[in-house]
Amino acid sequence: ERVAAELGVEPEIELVEVSDAESAAHHRFLGSPTVRVDGRDVEPGAEERRDFAFSCRIYRGESGVPEQPQESWVHDALFEAAT
Repeated sequence: ERVAAELGVEPEIELVEVSDAESAAHHRFLGSPTVRVDGRDVEPGAEERRDFAFSCRIYRGESGVPEQPQESWVHDALFEAAT
């Protein structure tokens, strides 16, 4: 939310329940948490992945293995969506 406020956008947050492996495949879910902006995953390169799973998601970034998407990914995705 802080990143959205910095960009002057008002995000609409939608929680999607993924309850099993079939639902994960249907939603192209790469694990929890998954963050999307306008339906696109904020992680660079995620659109190429096919390892859909009903599991926890580990984000791999420049600084190691963070617990959530990098703030810069969210910023870039929101910026792109707002322009």
